[in-house]
Amino acid sequence: MSVSLTDHLAAALAEHDDTPLVVAYSGGPDSTALLHALALQTPRPALRALHIDHGLQAESGLWAMHCRRFCESLDVPFESVRVSVDLSRGEGTEGAARRARRAAFAAALRPGERLVLAHHRDDQVETVLLKLMRGAGPEGLAGMRALRALGAGDQWRPLLDLPREALLDHIALHALDTVHDPSNDDPRVARAWLRGTVLPALREHWPHVAQSVVHSARLCGEAAACLRDGWLAAYAELRGADGSLDVPGWLALPHAWRGPLLDHWLHGAGLSAPTTAQRETLERQAREAGAERLPLVGWLDTEVRVWRGRLWAMRRQGTFDQGWSSAWHGEPLALPGGGSLTLGGHRLGEPVTVRYRQGGESLKPVGDRHTRELRDLFQQAGVPPWERPRIPLVVAGDAVLAVADRWLSEAGKSVFDAAGAPPLWHRGD
Repeated sequence: MSVSLTDHLAAALAEHDDTPLVVAYSGGPDSTALLHALALQTPRPALRALHIDHGLQAESGLWAMHCRRFCESLDVPFESVRVSVDLSRGEGTEGAARRARRAAFAAALRPGERLVLAHHRDDQVETVLLKLMRGAGPEGLAGMRALRALGAGDQWRPLLDLPREALLDHIALHALDTVHDPSNDDPRVARAWLRGTVLPALREHWPHVAQSVVHSARLCGEAAACLRDGWLAAYAELRGADGSLDVPGWLALPHAWRGPLLDHWLHGAGLSAPTTAQRETLERQAREAGAERLPLVGWLDTEVRVWRGRLWAMRRQGTFDQGWSSAWHGEPLALPGGGSLTLGGHRLGEPVTVRYRQGGESLKPVGDRHTRELRDLFQQAGVPPWERPRIPLVVAGDAVLAVADRWLSEAGKSVFDAAGAPPLWHRGD
């Protein structure tokens, strides 16, 4: 006999403390069933609902109103958050919406709260199959975790062992109204295509495919946990204080450690992880890197560079007008290469020019007996090559007065002493 959703949640809650719960409530059947079943619990846990409006469907405003009314009927506090979905990162609408939704959830969680998600066993099967098609290792094939940190609290998926049928039975039993997102039926969305074509065919030949896939995911999770102990210890030694990663040390790791360690490093910087093919390209270029080569491997919004024996990760940098220049009196000045230049509210007696390097510039820094080419100053100071073209120069005629807020000439010191403050470069990263 199958377990009802209400009984399953009662058992799950009994194993957890009395942490306040926040239901991720879209208005669809799954989250509606979850919210309703939690509201029926005796005693009822501390509970509120959080709805994310992506604004991607014309009906999204109506969905938010439906969710509010349903929560009022349950006497459950409700909050709707409208998010902007950034489609410029190259991850597709589904991926961009997921990123925006997760950021909104993290921002909305109060200290100690637990976000509850309605992902069930069928969702887990889809996740594992998608990871398999992308060539994931044990970490990815473990699927979704039941509990993980998020924002000021954590997120919990208590239904991963429960089939979706149990949630739909709950909806039917209580005659609950739900909303329908048409994107869930769009075959252009990988998850929807799997749900509508692949999984029915698999069930026809292997009726217990869901149980088998979830069991395999659990085994992969156990294997990934064992591997994690090893690569996390290595990560602590390979990551520098500047956020870069030691190349020889990374390449010397066992193959099974390199991928998850790299993903962990990138995710920690808020960047996306590579595919298997992209990681292999990065490994090959890192092995072949020399003093004259500065390998760059990019994907989606992420760039990873190899320089001075280390990996450097950053958000993909766009092009900018390197021939730009502007007169400057000390007011906040937006720079096309990123960031801005300010003078702390002070003003210059005479305007100067702000521009970028054109080649051959030199400077005699304050306290230095020698005039130095900017190229040599950058090399000695360890300024990464990809940052150098974006560093603003303050010039008067052909004389370089300042290199951003890094170096001043004697003439530059006089100019800025008279103004009352040196230039300050806000990098914008």
